[in-house]
This record gives sequence, structure tokens and C-alpha cells, in this order.
Amino acid sequence: MARWGNCDYKQLQQLRENLEKLQSMDLDKFCRDASKELAARLLALVIPRTPVGQYPKASGKKGGTLRRGWTAKTHDEAASGGGKTDAKAYASALPITKSGNNYTIEVINPVEYASYVEFGHRTPGGNGWVRGQYFLTLSEQELERIAPAILERKLEDLLREVFNV
Repeated sequence: MARWGNCDYKQLQQLRENLEKLQSMDLDKFCRDASKELAARLLALVIPRTPVGQYPKASGKKGGTLRRGWTAKTHDEAASGGGKTDAKAYASALPITKSGNNYTIEVINPVEYASYVEFGHRTPGGNGWVRGQYFLTLSEQELERIAPAILERKLEDLLREVFNV
């Protein structure tokens, strides 16, 4: 009769316990946290790219309404200068909707002329065209490029926590 030798099952038992721990974790919270981080990163990219109007001092106008609009709760607050917070705090306060396996955070700029600056518009009188600045479009493209690395790092941190590596 052949002898197969000895086997230590402690590592397999530890793996089973770790997998049970992973299964019992709130992965919905992980996905929501990742969504909030991506929204904060988008705001961190788009706010500096947002153009600020330059006005002569004699006009009495102050530029920056569009840039401040990214962290405004409503248009009225943006116009009055209220509701100003930092991008990360604002992103963490945004509502997340889940539809199937997709998590959505809607990042908007409530300033009424934001889309005209983003995509371009006709000049007064209709004789010309002011080119769009695409500050949000470019920021979204950059986020799409770096998002896989961000999500991979967050997932690695979660797995390190579960497997005690």
C-alpha cells in the first residue's frame, strides 16, 4: 500500500476564511466609495481647466463664476457666492444612483452659460462663432485614461485588507 504523505490544511482553511470575509464585505460601499473618488478626481481635473472671465477693473465685474459653479449646490447659491466648498467634500456629498451593475454620479455646473463656454456659441448678432473650450470634455477623457489605475489600486487595497498581505 502506497503512502501519500502528510498534508497541512491550515493554509486552505485560512483561504476559505478570507474568502468568506470577502463575501461578507459590503462591496456596494466599495463601489460607492470608488465612484465618489472618481467624481472628486473629475472635479479636481475640471476646476483648474475652467476658464475665468477677464474684465477691466472699471467694469466692476468679477470673473470666476463658472469655475466656482462646479461646487455650487444651486444656481442661486452660485450667483450669490454661497455654497462654496472644496471639490472632494462636494463630490462625497453628491448622490449616487445604482442601475443594475452601474453606479452613476451626476457632476454638473449649474451656471446657465456653462454649456456655451464648453461647446461654443454664436456671437451676438449671429455673424460669427466663439469656439468651445472643452474643459469638461478634456477632463473626462483624462479621467477615463487614469481611472483603471485608480480602481486597480483601490481593489488591491481591499484585497490586502481581506487577505492580510
